Amino acid sequence: MGFGLNHRLDRRKLLGATASLLLASTVGAVAEAVPRAPIRFGLTPVFLTNDLELLGRLQSYLQRATGHSVELVTRRTYQEITTLLTTGQLDAAWICGFPYIAHRAELQLVAVPLWHHKPLYQSYLIVDRDRKGSGILDLRGDIHAFSDPDSNSGFLVTRAALAERGLKPEAFFAKTFFTYGHRDVIRAVASGLAGSGSVDGYIYDVVTEIDPDLTRDTRVLRASEWLGFPPIAAPKIPIDQARLNAFTTALWEMDGDEEGRAVLKMLRLDGFGAEDTASFDAIAAKAALVAASG
Repeated sequence: MGFGLNHRLDRRKLLGATASLLLASTVGAVAEAVPRAPIRFGLTPVFLTNDLELLGRLQSYLQRATGHSVELVTRRTYQEITTLLTTGQLDAAWICGFPYIAHRAELQLVAVPLWHHKPLYQSYLIVDRDRKGSGILDLRGDIHAFSDPDSNSGFLVTRAALAERGLKPEAFFAKTFFTYGHRDVIRAVASGLAGSGSVDGYIYDVVTEIDPDLTRDTRVLRASEWLGFPPIAAPKIPIDQARLNAFTTALWEMDGDEEGRAVLKMLRLDGFGAEDTASFDAIAAKAALVAASG
């Protein structure tokens, strides 16, 4: 009688263990069948987004380095990408210093590109190659091309330079318009559609190197002080911390990888660093000046 009871108990244990193993196996199979969500990386016009080879190689490097699929998300305006980022629809985005400081409470700094070994760049005022003058006051009455209302180099720097003199774009220039792309600012000035333009100095210099015909009929009238380079940012509360960690590491280690160095060479960058947010304080000061000027 005792043997039968023990036998039934052992059988129940065996059946329970078997069921647990089957359940665990089923859960594991379902988990493996569900693909991991991709890293969604947003790109604004600050990036050279018209180079399909560059985009392909960047995506390839990031996918291999992170172990995740990577979706590159592009939009026409800075505002669209910033909205996707601040509403948690992107893991990270390469934005501009102006929207970064405007949304600093909602964002965290992931990495800052290093150009000429520094996390800095300038804003350029550009004009026709043969035009005289050396300062912003020489542009009074111009048709002026800005890149984007949320761009530091393509709008804020010029707007702040006028505010320092008690001036506003609508009164100083005869007309202004936005091209929503730094290359298009260059095209506008080169073609005579605009008499002057505000443009990202990094992009202007890179375009001069890789497509000199585009900048040939323009020149830099004035360069700003050095400012924090357009950063890569993420939501303050990440969509997925593990994904963001992998993405951040991939950026920081890009210069130590053969494929990564090839991408950096195409970008004319030296790598990515973890810079202090204080490097964007000068941009914040310009934004505050503009806001105060009304």
